[in-house]
Amino acid sequence: MSTAFMMREADDRDPMVPRLFKVRRKWREARDIFTIELSPDEGTHPFSAGQFNMLYLFGTGEVPISISGDPARPEVLLHTIRTLGAVTRALQRLKTDDLVGVRGPFGNPWPVDEAEGGDVVLVAGGLGLAPLRPVLYTLLARRRSYGRIALLYGARKPEDLLFKRELERWRGRFDLDVEITVDIATGDWLGNVGVVTKLIPGVPFDPLSSVAMVCGPEVMMRFTVKELLRHGLAEERIFLSMERNMKCGLGLCGHCQFGPLFVCRDGPVFQYSRIKELFRVREI
Repeated sequence: MSTAFMMREADDRDPMVPRLFKVRRKWREARDIFTIELSPDEGTHPFSAGQFNMLYLFGTGEVPISISGDPARPEVLLHTIRTLGAVTRALQRLKTDDLVGVRGPFGNPWPVDEAEGGDVVLVAGGLGLAPLRPVLYTLLARRRSYGRIALLYGARKPEDLLFKRELERWRGRFDLDVEITVDIATGDWLGNVGVVTKLIPGVPFDPLSSVAMVCGPEVMMRFTVKELLRHGLAEERIFLSMERNMKCGLGLCGHCQFGPLFVCRDGPVFQYSRIKELFRVREI
């Protein structure tokens, strides 16, 4: 019996057994970041905005990666990846029709349904835009269900910005506020310079009905939470995506333990009011 047959047969029974996907396309987003498009030989891979998959390469290992595609297109699976270790370097070397093992999707999603009827503020730092992009796809597909929608995005340099063509399209919409900033202006950059939290005061939103979704480096999220609270947003209306060293996706191995919680099982999206005491302690 072939490995491919065994993996497909086990897909619905055992979340620890990967399902085979083929590489359809791959392209560079920034200096050390690329996006890979995967698809199953048959069927689809339904997911919700904010969930992640475990990507497995035979003979190399497995790595958790957030899904960065459109939940309305479960036949196309996109992952935007920073090249850091052996597995991500191997993923970057893959070619069209190469095989990748996929487990998932895992984790709790962003609260897009709960946010209906109010304003939504998305704050992303660096690669943090990738897990938030599925949220924006969903919000725009159901645009009449929400009030104001704002995307605040910060990167280190202009060349580090992700999804540049989409950012331009989003900035051209009249029903979406998009503000972008960089830490260091290079080349012909004429936009905002500074940390992403400086963009928050310039965005109109109703703190009583708004939901904020934040993803980025932890230091960036700490200051973002502080600024959102200062502008009247309640703790229970702020949501963060916490990234840890996830290995199993099911809360069994303990690698992603976050106090009494497990990021893979209880997150990666957390309501700030639930984790604020843990979040204040660095290096947990």
